[in-house]
Amino acid sequence: MLTQVADGVLVHRSELLRNNTVVVRGKDGALVVDAGITGAELTCLANDLEELALPVVAGFSTHPDWDHVLWHTGLGEAPRYGTARCAADLRDLRADDAWRARVTEGLPPEIADDVPLDLFGLVTGLPAGTPRIPWDGPDVWVIEHPAHSPGHAALLVEESGVLAAGDMLSDVFVPMLGDFTDTSDPVEEYLAGLRALEDVADDVEVLVPGHGSAVAGKDAIRARIELDRAYLHALRDGRTPDDPRIGGIEPGWEWVGAIHEGQAAGFARWTERQGTAG
Repeated sequence: MLTQVADGVLVHRSELLRNNTVVVRGKDGALVVDAGITGAELTCLANDLEELALPVVAGFSTHPDWDHVLWHTGLGEAPRYGTARCAADLRDLRADDAWRARVTEGLPPEIADDVPLDLFGLVTGLPAGTPRIPWDGPDVWVIEHPAHSPGHAALLVEESGVLAAGDMLSDVFVPMLGDFTDTSDPVEEYLAGLRALEDVADDVEVLVPGHGSAVAGKDAIRARIELDRAYLHALRDGRTPDDPRIGGIEPGWEWVGAIHEGQAAGFARWTERQGTAG
């Protein structure tokens, strides 16, 4: 079911991972951001848009994680955009003959049979530095940053002040870092992403994270930024973060603690390697 969060902006939620799909009304149709994750939910979204007489005229994937690059025939054949790096990452994945099996292995088992993969990852990369989504609708600014995943970008709908944050500023997940490679510092990359979002915070009235609850008001949005920053500082300093998300927001979400434990161990190993290399 679509729920209006601001003038001209609606949200469709997937319950399993609390994914949020953002729909922005344009002159001739809708921009759909991060379409959803199961066939049933994608069909529901397509039906809701049809009832509203809102054909899909553009799509956007905030980053190349599997749950943000799905699509459904009911949404039509509109161009689906992402950053250049996001699109390149997906092209590389699909170039592997075994890509479908690789993606399927990473799906939650309870929905694996209901995740449509035929249109998975068919994203067109916007030229590097593209400031806005190319469509006939309100200005939607692309805020690319290095946090969480290659080619991650948030979208800011200027007219309504809605920030579609992708996998950032969630109230259900702790910050999820990128790969612990020897060429980049995932904590610093995430902090850089937070600074990019903080730079536009004064223009934001409603935050819609990729996972979790939307919030309104600049104080609430900045509180999310500070919560994530505090988590990252604790992780960097080797401290246990004082973060309510680690224990799970409710019964059944305790596994978020395992994400934190894995990240803490991974970052400790990364730090040790850097010390050895130095």
